[in-house]
Amino acid sequence: MRAVLDACVLYPTVLREVMLGLAGQGLYTPLWSPRLLEEWARAAARLGPGQEVIARGDALAAGLRFPGASAVLPPGAEVALDLPDADDRHVLAAAIAAGADAIVTLNLRDFPARALAPKGIRAVHPDAFLLELWREHPAAVAAVAEAVRAEAERLSGAPQPLRALMKRARLPRLGKALAA
Repeated sequence: MRAVLDACVLYPTVLREVMLGLAGQGLYTPLWSPRLLEEWARAAARLGPGQEVIARGDALAAGLRFPGASAVLPPGAEVALDLPDADDRHVLAAAIAAGADAIVTLNLRDFPARALAPKGIRAVHPDAFLLELWREHPAAVAAVAEAVRAEAERLSGAPQPLRALMKRARLPRLGKALAA
């Protein structure tokens, strides 16, 4: 499966690390556009000094890890697309240009099926997307989630129970499945 990761999926660290960790396991192919990476960096800048630089470094590292992930949009690719929020047309344009099967986003209302289905693309919440991957590859998903949990614990210096961490990352159903 080929999936465009919306900026809202790339920006929160735990969610991004789970998504990219599973892509690194070969469970799906991650896709994005330069504009999505820019949105990620701008969102991180709001956290404080230095955070934008860190996000840009993380984006560069992601691009090196997944060299085919960046979609090249032809000029004017967004113009004819119709979405509730015109600022999201670039996400759909990236999905079309990259031959994506899905757009993984927290903002499902911004990507209605009526606009995506004719293009053979679906919008899916990251919790649902990851739950699908867990059902197909439970051991791989559990291993990646545990690695992300351990790193969060190391960085924070505090215990990070898996289910609570996944819930904070907007992945409550995945957290429940992994805790079962």
